[in-house]
Amino acid sequence: MSNERIYKMIFADVYPHYINKVERKGRTKAELDNVITWLTGYDEAGLRSQIENAVNFQTFFDEAPQINPNASLIKGVICGIRVEDIDDPLVQKARWLDKLVDEVAKGKAMEKILRS
Repeated sequence: MSNERIYKMIFADVYPHYINKVERKGRTKAELDNVITWLTGYDEAGLRSQIENAVNFQTFFDEAPQINPNASLIKGVICGIRVEDIDDPLVQKARWLDKLVDEVAKGKAMEKILRS
């Protein structure tokens, strides 16, 4: 997937896929929202607003109140690429989010997902 395509993807279009992924594995939407808010700094109302406004990933991350300082601790492979080696800051943030969603779906403990 090209970086430009990631920039233009609508977060609200991808969010239901995240929900389906975690719920299929016995996890909850609340747990998903918890990791999204941990990463981005959005509160529940802010996250809901971004979804309702159908912002793209670039706007979603540009308007994020604060990317968690521990986000750099997110390591691993998404789509065959190590997230810690991604040069484009927006793409890296999107892949951090993908990695967190994967960890929720795989049943990893929340305290480990949230790098606490």
